[in-house]
Amino acid sequence: MNGILDRLLRRGCNGVREVRIDVAWLCCLALLLFATGIGLRDPWPADEPRFALVARDMVAHHSWLIPQVGNDNYADKPPLYFWVMASLLKLTGSLRFAFLVPSAIAGLGCIVLVYDLARRLWNRETGLIAALALLATLQFVWQPRQGQIDATLCFLTTLSLYGLLRHCLCGPAWRWYVIGWAAAGLGIITKGVGFLPLLVLIPYFLLRAPRWQPRPELAGQAWRWALGPLALLVAVSIWLVPMLIAAHDDPVLRSYRDEILFKQTWGRYFHPWHHLEPPWFFIADVIPVMWLPLTALLPWLIPRWWRSLREHDLRSALLLVWIVTVVMFFTFSEGKRGIYVLPAVPALALACAPWLNDIAHRRRAQQTMFVVTCSVAAICVAAGTALALSAHEQERFRVTYEVSPLALIGPLLAVGVCVALVCSIARPARGFAAYGVTIVASLLVIGFWLDPMANDERSGARFMRHVQAMTSDVRELGLVAYKEDYLLNATRSVTTFGHARWREAEQEADDAAAWLAAAPGRVLLVDQRTRERCFATAHAQVVDARWTLVRGAANPSCVAKGRLSAALFYEPNETEVESKKQSAYAAVRDR
Repeated sequence: MNGILDRLLRRGCNGVREVRIDVAWLCCLALLLFATGIGLRDPWPADEPRFALVARDMVAHHSWLIPQVGNDNYADKPPLYFWVMASLLKLTGSLRFAFLVPSAIAGLGCIVLVYDLARRLWNRETGLIAALALLATLQFVWQPRQGQIDATLCFLTTLSLYGLLRHCLCGPAWRWYVIGWAAAGLGIITKGVGFLPLLVLIPYFLLRAPRWQPRPELAGQAWRWALGPLALLVAVSIWLVPMLIAAHDDPVLRSYRDEILFKQTWGRYFHPWHHLEPPWFFIADVIPVMWLPLTALLPWLIPRWWRSLREHDLRSALLLVWIVTVVMFFTFSEGKRGIYVLPAVPALALACAPWLNDIAHRRRAQQTMFVVTCSVAAICVAAGTALALSAHEQERFRVTYEVSPLALIGPLLAVGVCVALVCSIARPARGFAAYGVTIVASLLVIGFWLDPMANDERSGARFMRHVQAMTSDVRELGLVAYKEDYLLNATRSVTTFGHARWREAEQEADDAAAWLAAAPGRVLLVDQRTRERCFATAHAQVVDARWTLVRGAANPSCVAKGRLSAALFYEPNETEVESKKQSAYAAVRDR
């Protein structure tokens, strides 16, 4: 094992050529892990269809300043991520390509930044180890494969942290200091928490004693420190200033402004309305598993971190304090999701990297990684077997994920058998190598086998083809409490009653009832709760266990309370996303 590590790290080779070789093969490995499956699937719930729909509407309706979902303003997130996705869509004309590429590029950027920062803080070998550790961490390696905001946010927070630490620990580098603040500003208009890297400056200024090293001499030209906040304001103003100007005289946009600046930031943090979790959620439920394999190595890492802090190593101090700060920041809010702590993972890889080579030479550490890898094999085989043999597990899986469990059995068993074979070859002495092969094999199976096979059901395409076939003779179709993947896969005009109105579901049902009663020949797709409230006596066609098509008479009390002005007409733009061609192909395939 020692010989393998030495050949991998190429000790003593520190020239520019060696750095280029490292970056080249790290990028190839990252693309193998991140890009497999691009173009083989459509956006999947929960977030991907919504974000893809926003990007598609930006291109189709030129709504670049104010993101929209089905002609309704979308105030949950600022628009930077959607700008990137929409630009790729406009450039390529392929939504399947555009919705996944931003995350893959962001993941690749994180790898390069972590490698270069660790190389500058320690040495080239440590940079290589830091990048490999990041590529091996479950939460990080999974997210660049998703069409979600979080990978892009992680890149911007990592870029911000890179700029600040390169200046404060390797500087002076005032240009990178300014870039660090600007990246934080871009992070804010991607997702409000983009400011988090700036918190690393608090321990930096608190630990000013000369014993904390390395600390470059940054005295003189104190005015340059003010360039950072100015860069942040400029970056945020790219979107904020035009939005505020547009909202000044428009009551609808003022409502959007107040929602995104206050309710979706301060309100969501201090008074969250969903994803409510206990204070120990991250420490107990997320970090132990999602930050593997690094969390499995904590028995060896913690003593080394402690020794480093006692020796007043400012590099370790800033990274570890910032990681704790990020976790605690999200812990203080009652609304929590596991993905929130993703920005801390690159910093964790940096904090671990100086000691991972030594730890990898420890027999117990190798055995621990071997046990982790064997656990993956056991879980995959057990889950695949349970789904194959248990009708109860199949039904529970179908209800939870709204996809046939038969699509998962083959890939699960394939991964389990592959990992078991790797473990039998590697043995406990090569646990790290077995874990690395497991990551690669699992993601290849998911990207080239599981994703394409499950795509039709997970994307909502099959469901919408069924609905549109049932309403082929209907002039006007309305969607109530709809899922974004249904709207994304629609190939005909539809009417909705606002996006994500689950907090006012009764009023949405009333609005839909008024619309149905206003003209003959209209049909509504409603869920069971909406049907019971306002359409119990209407003529119904069951679509599946949850959804029903209703027409005819609605409950008069609902009609009386409904508002016709809430109805939003939506026409998918077929030329931008080639959805008609995709639907025709799918229909032929179904036959």
